[in-house]
Amino acid sequence: MNGSLSLHQVLEQAVNKHPSKEALFDGFERKSYRTLYEESLRLASSLSQLGVTKGDRVMVCLPNWNETVVIYFSLAMLGAVLVPCNPRSSREEFIYILENSQASTVFLSDCFTHTELFKHYVKGQYNYVTLERIIMVRGHNKSFYLFEELVEKEDSKETLNVKIDPDKDLFAILYTSGTTDKPKGVMLTHKNAIYTANVTAEAMECNSKDVFLVSVPLFHVFGLIPSMITATIISAKMVLQEKFQAREALNLIEQEQVTVHHGVPTMFILELNDPMLESFDLSTLRTGIVAAAPCPEEVVRKIRTLMGCNIIVSYGLTETSAGVTATSLYDDDLLRSATVGKPLPGTEVKIVDLFRNEVLRGVTGELAVRSFGVMKGYFHLPETIMRIDEEGWLYTGDLAKMDDHDYITIIGRQEEMIIRGGYNISPEEVENVLYKHSSILEVAVIGMEDSKLGEMICAVIKLKPDRVEDEYSLKNYMEGKLVNYKIPDQLVFLEDLPKTASGKINKMELMVELTKQLKEW
Repeated sequence: MNGSLSLHQVLEQAVNKHPSKEALFDGFERKSYRTLYEESLRLASSLSQLGVTKGDRVMVCLPNWNETVVIYFSLAMLGAVLVPCNPRSSREEFIYILENSQASTVFLSDCFTHTELFKHYVKGQYNYVTLERIIMVRGHNKSFYLFEELVEKEDSKETLNVKIDPDKDLFAILYTSGTTDKPKGVMLTHKNAIYTANVTAEAMECNSKDVFLVSVPLFHVFGLIPSMITATIISAKMVLQEKFQAREALNLIEQEQVTVHHGVPTMFILELNDPMLESFDLSTLRTGIVAAAPCPEEVVRKIRTLMGCNIIVSYGLTETSAGVTATSLYDDDLLRSATVGKPLPGTEVKIVDLFRNEVLRGVTGELAVRSFGVMKGYFHLPETIMRIDEEGWLYTGDLAKMDDHDYITIIGRQEEMIIRGGYNISPEEVENVLYKHSSILEVAVIGMEDSKLGEMICAVIKLKPDRVEDEYSLKNYMEGKLVNYKIPDQLVFLEDLPKTASGKINKMELMVELTKQLKEW
């Protein structure tokens, strides 16, 4: 295990072992590990000359480009703290993260939608207290520093003597998606990230011959740690996809002979339903992780049978550096579809009641985690104390149960559990039944306020192309598969379901929209 190393040292190991090996390809440029290391070092030196120092927060608002990887590693070399941000984030979210993180530097591109925030300012003169410099990537606006010039500076060869303590020094602050609250900045150390990347590689039995398709955004913990850092630890190749598109992903798997494919369930669902699926050669595909949202049983089965991918089902949070549990490559279909596997090596898990007392096996309670991946805390938020106790246990807010063989089944989020007429109903249970229907492409089950029942069950459905179903036919389908009180009260058909930046169905946005519609009805 490389748990005692910094991310800079992990990249050094890769370049020492495989200097000429291809490290990444983003559709436009290919880089070897030597080139990746040298460009990262030159950029780190240039940033140091500009005044960026250890501990500075640096906001990076870029998609999955080769430059993004260079920037991430350059910050690790400096001991600066990465603050990744969705380049398509709302203006409000961008400003909140900039101000809350107290970033001194921002990397952005012309594709970033809020460049106009800075168009009236000259270098070093911004109306944000801590912001000192903006660096443009794939752009030519001379009002900003240009990435291309900084990474190509010939005099940027100074030796960086930055001492990193992997246990204590921050590698990144990742802002979790907010629902009703503002996003929280999750502080992750070098050790947090490298621990999870190591156990992820072990779970998938990866080595330097593997090729990772990185379709999950690098600004999300799933794209950052189980994808980018895991690939680097084993000196594997990364194939970056700027924005997920199912047909393009399938083409990249064939073209680049991808062996490892991570994704959220929606990504795999779109690939499985692509009419051209069978025309692609996916024979190199070996394994991957499906995570970040509950994965229906039928989808797990089809990934294995139709794509030939020995998929691993995993569960994790940003607060745990992604990984908590995972199924095994050797688990049968039942375990792989009904559970999220066992705790990863070095991870302790327990199920507790409302008073945080451990419950018996098979009893549902809140999932608590203790591991080397658990965050250092939330940036500038004292409520970390409420999530992590004095013994290091993180209380996740997820409802789960554990069987006698340590396999974990996720029941759902405490706040997403639907209470209809006094009965607790798991949205995932209803979704699993509906996903088995041959006409349904995507579905989200949510609870809506009701004066009589407290909450009613609403299923929002996107049908496959050219399929026709109505509320009567689908309710008839669910009879016998669900007890009566779990059958949705309302079925709503939409052409598209809103997604979060990581590709998950955005239930909060759906809830707001449906509340408006129900009032109109």
